[in-house]
Amino acid sequence: MATMLDPARTLLLAMDFQPSVVDRLEESKDVIDRVATAVNVVRAAGGSVGFVTVGLTGAERMAVPESNSMFWRLRSHGSMTAGTPETTVVGRLAPRPGDLIVRKRRVGSFSTTDLHQQLTSRSIDTLVLCGITTSGCVLSTVREAADRDYRVVVLADGCVDFDPVAHRILLEVIFPKQAVVASVVDLTGMWI
Repeated sequence: MATMLDPARTLLLAMDFQPSVVDRLEESKDVIDRVATAVNVVRAAGGSVGFVTVGLTGAERMAVPESNSMFWRLRSHGSMTAGTPETTVVGRLAPRPGDLIVRKRRVGSFSTTDLHQQLTSRSIDTLVLCGITTSGCVLSTVREAADRDYRVVVLADGCVDFDPVAHRILLEVIFPKQAVVASVVDLTGMWI
């Protein structure tokens, strides 16, 4: 049976589409174009759209323990400062009034945010995920969303990773255990 989405209960979540991330991957422009198409498909169907960015305040940066190797590097370099242009959603995907916007302080979209509360207040039970990187924010968010009993759809062509092997294995082997893996084109025909 095909996966069908109720637009009233579905939110497309675009993760880490911000200059400090997209500028590091050559493939980002094509992915951004596909995600822009997906955003338009969701809006046309009457679904919701949300964005997650990563950014740290000075105090949050100083609180990162050395045991967190990924964010320790951010602390050391002083990059991804919250509220700066490098941590805002790229212009092609600019949020609209009423879109859900969350700033996170770690890899996953749930652990350091009020995302679950915002989704609950909007009666969202289905997430369509896309992001940079597949092995980072997408993996962490798929796992936590599934653990919180959300229905999860991952847009394979709305994700990209520095490691093409990890990207392929996640989309073909790991994600299908907890999510439906689809394309942006598939998304157009998934609405009830």
